Amino acid sequence: MPETAAGWYPDPSDPRYLRYWDGTAWTEQRAALPGAPPPPQYPTGQVAPRPPSQPYPARLQVDFAESYDRLTTFFRIVLVIPIAIVAGVLTAGGTRTFETDAGNTVTTTTGGIVSGLFFATLLMLLFRKRYPRWWFDFAQELARFSARIGAYLALLTDEYPSTVEHQRVHLDLDYPDAEADLNRGLPLVKWFLAIPHLIVLFFLTVAAFFVVVIAWFAILFTGRYPRGLFDFVVGVGRWWLRVDAYAFLLVTDRYPPFSLD
Repeated sequence: MPETAAGWYPDPSDPRYLRYWDGTAWTEQRAALPGAPPPPQYPTGQVAPRPPSQPYPARLQVDFAESYDRLTTFFRIVLVIPIAIVAGVLTAGGTRTFETDAGNTVTTTTGGIVSGLFFATLLMLLFRKRYPRWWFDFAQELARFSARIGAYLALLTDEYPSTVEHQRVHLDLDYPDAEADLNRGLPLVKWFLAIPHLIVLFFLTVAAFFVVVIAWFAILFTGRYPRGLFDFVVGVGRWWLRVDAYAFLLVTDRYPPFSLD
């Protein structure tokens, strides 16, 4: 297939703009349609090359290993407990019960850091249409930390989850241009629009659980994680990430594809 020629093409993320394709990748050069340079001219009968689709702004990849440790795999459910407690303390909410002067018992519940981040981001987009960079960086690093724990629990990696290094789990989110790329009111209904995905993901997650159990036995007997099972589990995690990025982290308005790829 011939390479796509450099030039101005419709922006895959926003049809109101043109974005410049340098022949190998999209650049940050954008122009509104009325003042944008005209697209390249082609001889009669020749079709203009179609620029490649832009990757989804939330991506997950886990490096596959040829062999896995049987011993740590056998005790994985126990080994993951300490780091799971750390993640739980970091993200969990709190419940407090106290008695008033009138003798009434009152229970208050505070949301954890995940729900707080969602609501704060929603309000920031709704009223200011901004997504602070430090805010985004924190959300991305928290998602990466959670992904490393999930990958370790799902036997995708033998490396104990680090709180700093990315290790063999590669998770990337694209920082959004809130003014140009994010709709002010859409975060109010994204959770509702994501319901079809959540229904599908419920069944895929159940299937992934049984796949991990099968992989556990496969590793114990052969020392290998069957590649097809590995790709399926990573695909379910990738699907979850895209839905999370769309509906809860609010970093993109592009509706997630129904795909494991």
